[in-house]
Amino acid sequence: MIEETVKELSPLIGTRSACQALGASAATIYRWRRPQEKRVRGPRSAPSRALSEAERTDVLTELHGERFLDASAVEVYATLLDEGRYLCSERTMYRLLSAQGEVRERRNQLTHPAYAKPELLAQGPNEIWSWDITKLLGPAKWTYFYLYVILDVFSRYPVGWTVQHRESAQVAGALIAQAAEQQNILPGRLTVHADRGSSMTSKPVAFLLADLGITKTHSRPYTSSDNPYSEAQFKTLKYRPNFPARFSVIEEARSFCREFFAWYSHQHRHAGIGLMTPACLHYGQAEAVHAARERVLEAAYVANPERFVKGRPRPPEIPTAVWINKPKEVTAP
Repeated sequence: MIEETVKELSPLIGTRSACQALGASAATIYRWRRPQEKRVRGPRSAPSRALSEAERTDVLTELHGERFLDASAVEVYATLLDEGRYLCSERTMYRLLSAQGEVRERRNQLTHPAYAKPELLAQGPNEIWSWDITKLLGPAKWTYFYLYVILDVFSRYPVGWTVQHRESAQVAGALIAQAAEQQNILPGRLTVHADRGSSMTSKPVAFLLADLGITKTHSRPYTSSDNPYSEAQFKTLKYRPNFPARFSVIEEARSFCREFFAWYSHQHRHAGIGLMTPACLHYGQAEAVHAARERVLEAAYVANPERFVKGRPRPPEIPTAVWINKPKEVTAP
């Protein structure tokens, strides 16, 4: 720093010469060297043009009145001005309100409740389903087809899907009911999770789930990470190499989704579920597949052990628990 350099040069050439050589202000250097003295200020006298006590009372009375109770100081100032009255400037109104601890949002506004973070655990198939709706571009601008998908969170298996012309709570309810019947869902065994779209929070869907004995949960507003599995599945769909820019007719969209979900369910080895296919894990075939993989890897190890520098290879583990928003572990004190 300049101060340290001046301090080093001062014994040799003097402080002022050092400051002149470095382009620094000598007054600043001397001020840095002096200990900082606390300035004691006396009480500030009120300006001669300040409002009197009576005038301040009149302004606060107006601001606290029923007419302006939820109005901003700017609005109060403008309203009084239009009525031919001038009590003080809007800045003075703010100063008076600040002295009262009232500088805040004075208008009555709707406040949203605090939404709890959903924390859901699936330890097997058909314990938690996640469902959502995504748009597929139609033949022309501003035209869409709507893909509904119900996904098992544990296995990632799509237990139900449909493509429709519009988003509808009735369609969603019928799809959920059909999937529950096909999967033999018993009352009190399943939780269905979704975001807060109009169809997801609709009364027909809520009444249907209640009738089926299914618990429903919702994501927090504008929090896509509360519904990660549906979002990830939609991304897999739309990043397929043959995914078209637009679908000319709804039959084309349905045909594409039919092929996609067959591939996704029975051929796609999912990294999040131990490289199993969703159908394999959903229908209880994962243990046999895992054992077969172990035998193949063991034979490869016996044939060429030097190629496995980390020891005997193991296939990816089968998941035993899947979370939506896993709670943070609390360490013992």
